[in-house]
Amino acid sequence: MKKATILHIDSNHPLLWEQLEQAGFENHKDYTSSKTEIEENIHQYQGIVIRSRFKIDREFLDRAGKLRFIARVGAGLENIDCGYAKEKGIHLIAAPEGNRNAVGEQALGMLLSLFNNLNKADREIREGQWLREANRGHELDGKTVGIIGYGNTGKAFARKLRGFDCKVICYDILPDLGDENARQVSLGELQKKADVVSLHTPLTPLTDKMVDSDFIRAFAKPFWLINTARGKSIITKDLTEALKEKKVLGAALDVLEYEKTSFESLFSEDRIPEAFQYLLQADNVLLSPHVAGWTFESHIKLAQTIVNKIKSFYNL
Repeated sequence: MKKATILHIDSNHPLLWEQLEQAGFENHKDYTSSKTEIEENIHQYQGIVIRSRFKIDREFLDRAGKLRFIARVGAGLENIDCGYAKEKGIHLIAAPEGNRNAVGEQALGMLLSLFNNLNKADREIREGQWLREANRGHELDGKTVGIIGYGNTGKAFARKLRGFDCKVICYDILPDLGDENARQVSLGELQKKADVVSLHTPLTPLTDKMVDSDFIRAFAKPFWLINTARGKSIITKDLTEALKEKKVLGAALDVLEYEKTSFESLFSEDRIPEAFQYLLQADNVLLSPHVAGWTFESHIKLAQTIVNKIKSFYNL
């Protein structure tokens, strides 16, 4: 017996489609139609599987009269009007467990590369320069790493830091999340003690534009900043000024303020903002295109997590 008809709006690992089909679900796909075009047919479906192609808003949900669940193959749900979906009795599924290890590894890799000037040194040698003193690095041993947001990816990053003989502290709006890998502290204590700050927060009204000039000035020491969470949590202009003033010693950014909400491209406009032009030229800035959770392994884990949660929702 068919369990439900599911519309896949983005492509994912084939196992997601195959295992849902084996479990008795009927899969349909539409990877190219516009949001308006999909809205014309969404009333036929009990389930949606999406990554980030477009926002699922009130109008979309009003047209989806039979919808029982929305599954996002990723960690966050900010592209969905979650409050309205819950009002309509629609079950929301995400997969933060699927890419937490990948994000933790990338955050560590970016931090070590930043500390040791690896990208800068590699580029200089390719240009025929042999600058040893200019590339003298820093050690993680003895530093204090402050993790903001101690959920799936924050905890994964803290686990990766074991063995580096550094101190790890964490701040989260939820209480009692600290563990053997990180001691939970207030934001004020984190800003007093941290040498490194790593963001692992979802995009919410509290974290949107969270890292601004006031936030940065509240730190007692100059610090390194890592962001593998959401680009809009950092005001790029304020970060640029802090880099110039050496209040921020270096930044590793996998996500950017200027990304489109689909995460699939960078600028909504052709003009490159002045603040971003500075980041492109700065030797103490490391950039990557929102790939921290985008490994071959996490591609599989994300899909499997979604399958498991859909089956669990149907008590399979």
